Amino acid sequence: MERRHLLMKSKKNRNDFVLILVLLAVILIGFLVVRLQRQKDAFTVDVSVNGTTVATYRLDEEIDTWIDGYQGGQNHLVIQDGCARIEEADCPDKLCVKQGTVSESGESLVCLPNRVVVAVK
Repeated sequence: MERRHLLMKSKKNRNDFVLILVLLAVILIGFLVVRLQRQKDAFTVDVSVNGTTVATYRLDEEIDTWIDGYQGGQNHLVIQDGCARIEEADCPDKLCVKQGTVSESGESLVCLPNRVVVAVK
């Protein structure tokens, strides 16, 4: 009786292990499919000043440009290696520079004093 109980418990543990492996494989495959699809679609970067789109760039381009912001403010936009960043700005707080890089859809860089938004689409 005890041996039969141990045998049933062993099969249950093995089935649980197989189920966990299958679930992990499905999750990994799903992650890879989403990742490959994102790499295939080259994202674009929309640059807007005071709510008006002034430029659109592709993230797979190499861009080094200045953006004329609100009331003469300027931001230096660099797109390199699939990432966009504001290299320098003449705003007082420089928070837009400190935000770092963006590369994924939905991410954005914002400079409130110059009213500049750099959004990845």
